[in-house]
Amino acid sequence: MKIAIDGRNLLSATDGIGRFVHNAIKALAALGADVVVYAPDKISAHYDIPHRVSLQTATFKGYLARTVWGQTMLPSLARRDKVDVLWGPSHRLPLVLDSRIARVVTIHDLVWLHAPETMRARTLIGERLLMKPALRKADVVVADSTATANALTSAFPWLRSPVATVAPGTAALPAPGDVSSLEPLGVTRPYALFVGTLEPRKNLANLIKAYGLLPAGTRSTCDLVIVGGKGWKQTRLADQVRGSGLETNIKFTGFVDDRVLATLYANCLFLAMPSLYEGFGFPIVEAQSFGKPVLTSNTSSMPEVAGDSAVLVDPNDPAAISGAFDRLATDAEFRNRIAAGARENAGHFTWENHARGMLQIFEQTIRHRRKTDA
Repeated sequence: MKIAIDGRNLLSATDGIGRFVHNAIKALAALGADVVVYAPDKISAHYDIPHRVSLQTATFKGYLARTVWGQTMLPSLARRDKVDVLWGPSHRLPLVLDSRIARVVTIHDLVWLHAPETMRARTLIGERLLMKPALRKADVVVADSTATANALTSAFPWLRSPVATVAPGTAALPAPGDVSSLEPLGVTRPYALFVGTLEPRKNLANLIKAYGLLPAGTRSTCDLVIVGGKGWKQTRLADQVRGSGLETNIKFTGFVDDRVLATLYANCLFLAMPSLYEGFGFPIVEAQSFGKPVLTSNTSSMPEVAGDSAVLVDPNDPAAISGAFDRLATDAEFRNRIAAGARENAGHFTWENHARGMLQIFEQTIRHRRKTDA
């Protein structure tokens, strides 16, 4: 079985889907799968592709060029190399593909339907134009969570392809350093942690507002550390914080490497992630893998992913976020009780499990395609 993977998301080290694709490739290779990865341009040096994986890159630069590559070069290369199945790991498949090639697409979320106002215009347009054709072309559609799978069947009743749920794994973060190593980031007191790209969907405006509603005594004993690269429409968050009087308590670290990220997870009091919408929510599981409780939203996939080791809130209610934040920050007994099952819950989400689930789907899809094509 020769598996082709669309690697366009590997171009950026800060792309969350890029991390997903990278870890999925490594897990498939570790199980002995024959994998070829196609990318429209040189991939980020951050990603180490296993030697046994064939990586083929081109020189298509820019969003539109990559879209053209995905509809022209990608299907041509897959036909030339006689692959058995093509996997689109993030919402895209070629409109035209050799009939002998099975095709699988993974859908991570339906942000463009449920929270379009939180998206870049070009990304929103791309999702509207290209997701539905990918769903129609796929032999099997894979969702990261049952919540997303249910949303797909509800939003697209015309969908004829089976929808399977295969949860992703968590990043294999390195051993954390000592808390003192965080001092250069300005982290010197107990803190709650946010991790994610700074974009509207992450609901940082309400999280910061909720932090400002905390009693002064709570703020004096628990800072808020915001970790992540700049997305869009959030470039002035730090300026707004500086004008609010909270600048000594709210720290923006920007993008950090995995060692620093592990240290931040290991030493935080809890993860604060009241997103408006998530297809999965990797930081939830990453924080839980360090035994940390989570404050997250009662919407989309977040309750499913977080399990019992979380406090759920309405992401549109800053007062509710603030109340949950206050209790997690000040009540150690409550915090420890919520965290009790965190590691066990995180242990369900492994890349090996993801790879085994995908291999089973690939095999079934190839068999079905061959019967249909015969």
